[in-house]
Amino acid sequence: MRMLINVPETVVADALRGMAAAHPELTVDVERRIVVRRDAPVAGKVALVSGGGSGHEPLHGGFVGPGMLAAACPGEVFTSPVPDQMVRAAAAVDSGAGVLFVVKNYTGDVLNFEMAAELAEDEGIRVAKVLVDDDVAVTDSLYTAGRRGTGGTLFVEKIAGAAAEEGAPLERVEAIARAVDERSRSFGVALSACTTPAKGSPTFDLPEGELELGVGIHGEPGRERRAMMTSREIADYAVDVVVEDLRPSGPVLALVNGMGGTPLLELYGFNAEVQRVLGERRIPVARTLVGNYVTSLDMAGCSVTLCEVDEELLRLWDAPVQTPALRWGR
Repeated sequence: MRMLINVPETVVADALRGMAAAHPELTVDVERRIVVRRDAPVAGKVALVSGGGSGHEPLHGGFVGPGMLAAACPGEVFTSPVPDQMVRAAAAVDSGAGVLFVVKNYTGDVLNFEMAAELAEDEGIRVAKVLVDDDVAVTDSLYTAGRRGTGGTLFVEKIAGAAAEEGAPLERVEAIARAVDERSRSFGVALSACTTPAKGSPTFDLPEGELELGVGIHGEPGRERRAMMTSREIADYAVDVVVEDLRPSGPVLALVNGMGGTPLLELYGFNAEVQRVLGERRIPVARTLVGNYVTSLDMAGCSVTLCEVDEELLRLWDAPVQTPALRWGR
């Protein structure tokens, strides 16, 4: 095993210490495992809280800051955070305007955030929840009932976060988050398996010269395995699957996301093919984001996420944001 770590047991704590040193604009509680924007709670502002297993960085801690999340709860690698973390995060950022939990559709996350919402409400915190389930590859998986939550999470957190930053009430922020989820679809492709620190070896077997179409961000099986395809062929397949399910009638946001082990040289080349396919299908692209945002440790591969936007959602996407992973307009 060749990893830049000390021991598997301290990987998350070590990363949080490093994050704290790199980003003094955040308050990072290493022991209690919460990441909070330093100016929280912001008076009169709805607070967005999300979280999930570590290994998907920069999701979610890298999206904490003005214009996006108020707090994030990192679990152990590929393991849901616990309700106590979520309640502490909600209490740290609640200004009285309420808290919106953004939850990816994985069984552990869903159960723990539901329990946390009940506990937070017992403490007098108003809580709303939005479930992100944008992955069109499979309906059920090893980790989920229904569709998995993947790249669409970024769109939900950014756009709803912008609405909250503008002072929208909890009900409105929740409605916007739900609308973004309903308008978002994703599809992922693995060129290699990922390796968790605890296991020290690939989490699944992907034979040489093959790829996994529709892979999940924990390495869950997709639709099928095929012999290695070109970037052009992968884009044709992935975009067709997403468009067939989304059926957009207006402009879209496009996220070409790396799974953690794919260099930008390849991602930009793949984006060129994604743009070609969308152009051939006469789907206007309002904005494009390329990079590693919702990852799976060191997995080589990519995902495509499209979100159909109207004028308001596009305005909120363009609104200023200042987080470790997303920064513009400030």
